[in-house]
Amino acid sequence: MTTRLDRAVGAVLGSAAGDALGAPYEFGPAGQLSARGEEMRGGGGWDPGEATDDTQMAVLVGESLLERGGLELPDVFDRFRRWAAADPKDIGLQTEDVLTNGEPWDLAAALHFQVNARAAGNGSLMRASTSAVYFAPAGRDATMAAARRIAALTHGDRAAWEGTAVLHELVRVALDGGDPLAALPATLAQVHPGHRERYGLILAPDWHPGLATEFNGAVWPCLGSAVWALRTTTGFADAVRAAVDLGGDTDTVAAVTGALAGARYGSAAVPESWTAPLHVPLPGSGDRVLDAAGLRELAGRLSAAGATAATAARQPESGRRADPA
Repeated sequence: MTTRLDRAVGAVLGSAAGDALGAPYEFGPAGQLSARGEEMRGGGGWDPGEATDDTQMAVLVGESLLERGGLELPDVFDRFRRWAAADPKDIGLQTEDVLTNGEPWDLAAALHFQVNARAAGNGSLMRASTSAVYFAPAGRDATMAAARRIAALTHGDRAAWEGTAVLHELVRVALDGGDPLAALPATLAQVHPGHRERYGLILAPDWHPGLATEFNGAVWPCLGSAVWALRTTTGFADAVRAAVDLGGDTDTVAAVTGALAGARYGSAAVPESWTAPLHVPLPGSGDRVLDAAGLRELAGRLSAAGATAATAARQPESGRRADPA
């Protein structure tokens, strides 16, 4: 029987594995993974098994949560900024502008959105596996609220906040042993009213990536494609392969799919042939590189720390007697 810890590890490890699997196929046409039959072989500037900015930023978020004992947005932003200044191999154009424009953490993304009027990329989805694991024990409202706050550090468009909140909640349901697909109606009810209809369309059972009206680098088709991949397959590897075979922003769509499928099927479902070469360079953190064992440890610590924080939040304040009413 898959344990909660195993599912938490599956979410983090699965997201990283999907990221690395999809990286060599990024911006290519559909069907290239199946046509080439090459998994974790590298290419496109990536070494075999090398994870991209998607997982690098997820690690930064996770380590901030652990080291600061919870969510400190200025600390997360500072880690992002040091990472961006260290010349990572890949960084989204919007994210790069927000992290290098010199504005403070609580204004940078909003000012970018004000000037550009477009900020609904999938960059906050791609890094959400670690925060989803940490905040899951706090319940639906808390995990969705945390997702929105972390997303807003780099994405000023509320559409990105709401998509990341949906992903957090679906991972939470899976970690609890539930079916994330069955949880979609209740999750959509918690989406901001101004964005609920559009998310309802792309998360509907009859939606498929061929119906997307934007490139899957946008938050809506990225999340919709990940849910579609989970819905139309019966195992972790097949779901992630289906995500990569969509083409386009393959690393991020596969990373989001890997987080969902890993939370649902557990870490044992992630192929060993994918985890053996998996590694995550961390620009701005010296010469640190996390391997699969490091990701497993990170996920385990996040799961335990999140549970402790959630329990503490439910306790009455020290020295105060609980209201018997």
